[in-house]
Amino acid sequence: MKKEVREPQEEVTGHSQLTMQVVEHVRSLISSGEVHPGDRLPPERELARKLKISRSSLRAGIGFLSAMGVLKSRHGAGTFVSSGPPALDSSSLSVLGALHGFLPWQMFEARLVLESNVAALAAERATDEHIAELAEEVAEMYASLTDPQEYLIHDVRFHRTIARASGNPILGALMETITANLYEYRSKTVAKAQDLKESAEMHREIYRAIRSHNPAQARVTMEQHLNLARVAQASETEVELPAVSEPADAPDDSTPVG
Repeated sequence: MKKEVREPQEEVTGHSQLTMQVVEHVRSLISSGEVHPGDRLPPERELARKLKISRSSLRAGIGFLSAMGVLKSRHGAGTFVSSGPPALDSSSLSVLGALHGFLPWQMFEARLVLESNVAALAAERATDEHIAELAEEVAEMYASLTDPQEYLIHDVRFHRTIARASGNPILGALMETITANLYEYRSKTVAKAQDLKESAEMHREIYRAIRSHNPAQARVTMEQHLNLARVAQASETEVELPAVSEPADAPDDSTPVG
């Protein structure tokens, strides 16, 4: 079998730039009408050849778009444009460059302030549809414990769904910038994750709090999740991070595991 040759361009082009190259190409396909919601993208080999990048770089871009809800990969069938509302506009992607250079601990501090309160709002306002989507993403996380990159896609989708469930479009837009940056950064380190099951269990507890419409529980559980995630991700990069205040003890949750 012929060995895939790494294009010279990739030796001097950063991962983020190659990812955005894929993003822009897919955006152009959609805006030009070459592909529509529900359509399948051209095969990976064809896209990689057209963009003059390796298939691994192409997959990184596709993974980014999948995490953002633009694309959906189906095993054995290919990659399709999501049939939901388009998410390939500047509101979710143009700020990505501005976020580059932020330190991981700064991102977690921002998430702790913002996302814990977003989770509380979601617990108040989530519809049955939102709750069903959260349940699906949690199930997919458990199904992909041995595939960190696939797990990350569902992790990001879970947090995006919570942002939508908050019912506040401004908070939703802020969360879009954070989840975009989160995926871009984490996709480089998630392969070193040591305990995705613990992460999945924390996401399940957040889901339960939102399903139960318990804002206080949702806020505290999200804080606990983010603090644990911060430590876990620091171990992936072996970087010491400044301390962030621990949340108060969570209220007792007698919901059975299931």
